[in-house]
Amino acid sequence: MAAPSPFPAPSSGRPPPNVVFIIADDHRHDALGVCGHPAVRTPHLDALARRGTHFARTYQMGGLIAAVCSPARAALLTGCNVIRADAAPSPSSQPDRLVALAPDLTTLPERFRAAGYETFITGKWHNDPAALQRSFTGGRRIFFGGMSDHHHVPLRDYSPTGDYSAPPYYEAGFSTELFCRAAEEFIQQPRGPFFLYLALTSPHDPRTPPPEFATLYPPADIPLPANFLPDHPFDNGEIAIRDERLADHPLQPDVLRAHLAAYYGMISHHDAQLSRVFTALREAGLESNTLVVYVSDHGLSLGSHGLLGKQNLYEESVRVPLLLAGPGVTAGRTETAPVYSLDLFSTLPALAGLPAAPAHDSRPLPLTASTPDGRRHFVFALYKDCQRMVSDGRWKLIRYYVHGQERRQLFDLDNDPAELTDLSTVAAHQPVIHRLLARLNAWQSSIGDRWLPPALLPGDVDSDLVA
Repeated sequence: MAAPSPFPAPSSGRPPPNVVFIIADDHRHDALGVCGHPAVRTPHLDALARRGTHFARTYQMGGLIAAVCSPARAALLTGCNVIRADAAPSPSSQPDRLVALAPDLTTLPERFRAAGYETFITGKWHNDPAALQRSFTGGRRIFFGGMSDHHHVPLRDYSPTGDYSAPPYYEAGFSTELFCRAAEEFIQQPRGPFFLYLALTSPHDPRTPPPEFATLYPPADIPLPANFLPDHPFDNGEIAIRDERLADHPLQPDVLRAHLAAYYGMISHHDAQLSRVFTALREAGLESNTLVVYVSDHGLSLGSHGLLGKQNLYEESVRVPLLLAGPGVTAGRTETAPVYSLDLFSTLPALAGLPAAPAHDSRPLPLTASTPDGRRHFVFALYKDCQRMVSDGRWKLIRYYVHGQERRQLFDLDNDPAELTDLSTVAAHQPVIHRLLARLNAWQSSIGDRWLPPALLPGDVDSDLVA
């Protein structure tokens, strides 16, 4: 039975709120001006944060496949953990593998569609076409897939019949410009309540921003991450994956600065393009009655811990930016309690006054300081069959299981947010490790995670397994 909504129903004299749901691709949680980043400039997203709430410790759950984009989006769309959301869960390193959503699950846009909303998609769809078809009533400039040349994106428009077998079409322009233009044009047409899903392919590689933004950040001026390393100190199970081969290892500072400059240019470019969407809402008189979400599917390492990709469970990969503004959301607030991006599945329908529905693993986000519902005592994440993570907000434990051998890392996030010092071998912290391992074992059991053996706890510890 669904729990009652913790939010007040929208005023009876006010039309149902619209939703503009913006999801970026590979955007690190800290690469925003509102986070105090020393280089990247995002004035329009910063303005969105001032209009609403910045959830500064938002996690995604990872996934069983190397293309983390797909399971992360599946979880966000269904409010379910990444195993339950997947119609056929199994570990895979294939770059073209995607997660088909379990057909018995209702998607977030599908909930709005059932409530009479027009649901429209533009941009990237990295799950199965059947899930898209039941989620949306229309769409333009849709990209089916994981990644593409930003200057030559294969596009399709929504098919009422669900037939997408015809060859794609191409339009001149950068991917972000094309998708934001489709969103802008949609908003400019008079219509009833709508759910607009705008899925950017930026700042995912290839990192080739338009010329003005390609030179916006001189590489020599780019600071390296505080936790930069030339190489990861051990085999985490995915050292040789494609993402880690985008630059030669050991990573050279000058090479990494060039990658970061292009990455920041991509982010600043899509920030500028999103201003068109925000302006369209304002000029149409819709801003005050529209919920606007900005989130990413996952983060990216880009030199942190000697890694480049997202196939790991460090903060740079498992945390994402999350901004939410609109009716019912406190303006100018930063929430520091850990939450999941999939908590949007519960939050947005509740804010819109939609009928209650099963929330699965999603909880309403804590929208005020006195709303404890969405605050979590623990957050978890997984990657394939080799990495698992649990955090209680201060302490964070990562388990690795590679070639039959276990390894652990323990970080004190309050005092070491960059995860520079592994405390897993400190005797005084063993009770913390055992407590977190017990929680992690329970979580794995609860979600049907059979791909990484449960941790051995005191009383049955096999020292041969611990590196």
